[in-house]
Amino acid sequence: MLLITKENKFTDNTNEVNEEFIFVKNDSNKKFEQNAINNGCKQVIESSDLINFVDFSSIKIVGITGTNGKTTTAAAIYSFLLDLGYRVALQGTRGFFINEKRVEEYSLTTPVQLANFSHIQDAINVNCEFFIMEVSSHALAQNRIEGIKFDLKIHTNITQDHLDYHNTIEEYINIKNSFFTDDCKKLINKDDKLVRFNKKNAYTYALDVPSTYKVQAYSFIEGMSVAVQNIENTVNFSSSMMGIFNIYNLTAALGAVDLITNKSLEEICEVIDGFAGVSGRMEIISNDPLIIVDFAHTPDGMKEVYESFNHKDIITVFGAGGDRDRSKRAIMGRIASTYAKHIIITSDNPRFEDPDLIIEDILKGINNKSNVIVDINRAQAIKKAMSLANSKSVVLVLGKGDETHQIIYDKKFPLEDKKIILEELNK
Repeated sequence: MLLITKENKFTDNTNEVNEEFIFVKNDSNKKFEQNAINNGCKQVIESSDLINFVDFSSIKIVGITGTNGKTTTAAAIYSFLLDLGYRVALQGTRGFFINEKRVEEYSLTTPVQLANFSHIQDAINVNCEFFIMEVSSHALAQNRIEGIKFDLKIHTNITQDHLDYHNTIEEYINIKNSFFTDDCKKLINKDDKLVRFNKKNAYTYALDVPSTYKVQAYSFIEGMSVAVQNIENTVNFSSSMMGIFNIYNLTAALGAVDLITNKSLEEICEVIDGFAGVSGRMEIISNDPLIIVDFAHTPDGMKEVYESFNHKDIITVFGAGGDRDRSKRAIMGRIASTYAKHIIITSDNPRFEDPDLIIEDILKGINNKSNVIVDINRAQAIKKAMSLANSKSVVLVLGKGDETHQIIYDKKFPLEDKKIILEELNK
């Protein structure tokens, strides 16, 4: 990866090194330091010293972490700031964007250190005032955000995920909370019982408990209408988006923009309705019948989606990713059986696991299987769900969101939930 500033060129790849580059040494590449020198590199620095060679003082950096909601919250902040007239960059699961233009396609939620620095520098080069980024638990564990000075850190929630990497839920919780131990300004979901944070410069948002940005009332009629109290001021916003969790996401975004700009809450609320959400996140594909695609792939994420449609007969399609946390599969099955009238279990991204065995793990959480259909073919499973739909139902296709491929072994095969649904509707 390359980083080019006005004064210097940096790389962490010995194959790219020559006498023009400074080699950035980290835990992963330090064993290749001599290779860099042999290739003509004149200077080697530690990754912790990289920040001393760049100037990020002209841009405000906002980082969002949490199990669910990172992508939507980050995209909402980005959208609000753009609509308020600021120049903004966004980096996350969906790619890298500058001022409404996608610069890079899908990537890691949080890239390696040098890529982060390079993207921030790219944003500075076109006079961006803000840089919004998602921060994953993997990035925190691997110190990929080393050297980044955040103006605001945001916490969405902590629920079970990535235990294939973090080993225990306690380790995962500790990694997430490690982001909030410093004196940086932070915005915390106070309803989350698992979050721990340094209270200095901490602001909060919540639906259930007193907080800096407290949701006082909300209703769902053709979207949502929400009242938020901040100290003695109460403001209202509306959105076409659905779901309790999106009230959290939009309230976090509202609070964030309030904390990093001089705009009033009333001005920010005026632009909220202009944000229609993120592709593949609670995305309404059809209103008649009602069909929604969402990325929910954790027990808590699924539960939040289901609870948003308690007034409907829920028809759900989902699977579970292979080579990932097995312990959540039965829990996902149990949650689906609690809320759904019809359950169609299918394949997600099986990777190197047998998809039939993944489905067996999910079925272990379902006691009464009378309303369960198993179809390993995801396209066929979605079509079966659609065939069950009526005016009283909602079809919830969960797990892959706007992903365009299915991963089997190490190969990617074209498969897009939204496309399958639209093609079937067009018939």
